[in-house]
Order: sequence, then structure tokens, then C-alpha cells
Amino acid sequence: QVQLVESGGGLVQPGGSLRLSCAASGRIVNVIDMGWYRQAPGKQRELVGTVNLSGSATYSDSLKARSTISRNNAKRTVDLQMSSLNAEDTATYYCFARLVRTGDIRTTNYWGQGTQVTVSS
Repeated sequence: QVQLVESGGGLVQPGGSLRLSCAASGRIVNVIDMGWYRQAPGKQRELVGTVNLSGSATYSDSLKARSTISRNNAKRTVDLQMSSLNAEDTATYYCFARLVRTGDIRTTNYWGQGTQVTVSS
């Protein structure tokens, strides 16, 4: 009923940049928060950043200087741009959305299937 579909990712050279995109679709009334998390092998999932409905962004302190998250409310999409990548950025990146479904009054959290980013020469 609700899907988050990610695109982008793949192999990135050290020092390079990435751009990921995510689109929400389905029976949605409104997307409240939308953004990105990541999970490296053997580690817990961590916040990259999110953007609320008014466009205010929250970032992980450790990634804020290298990351930009933007969203298009009309298209229900969110993009992540990250620069100066290194091996520690290798992870599966997950799109996240907190939204209101049609016929519901509460918010529900949804996750994309994840897209792999590998930083290597």
C-alpha cells in the first residue's frame, strides 16, 4: 500500500560523492518526515539526516558537514547528496518516511529496501 523506492548507490571512489533518491508512493495523505539512515556491516543503523514538512533538516553531527538532504513535497521525494566519501561511508543506505496513510489519523514509519554504497578504489 505504501512503498519507498530508492535509487542511486553503487561503487564510489574515495573522495568522491554520492546522490541517492527516494520516492514514496501509495495511499498517503501526507509525509511528515523524510530522510536517510545507514547501516554499516556489524554496526547499528544510524541517522544521516531527515527533513520535515516545512523543510527544516536534522543531520547527524558527524555527517552534517558533508551531507545535504532535500525533499520535494509535491513529488514525495527525498534526495541525499554526500561528498568526500571514505571507506567508513560504506554501508547500506535506507530511505525513511514518517507519514499518514489514507484512512488513518496516526503517523506510521516506513523504510525502503536499502541501497548499497561501497567506497573503494
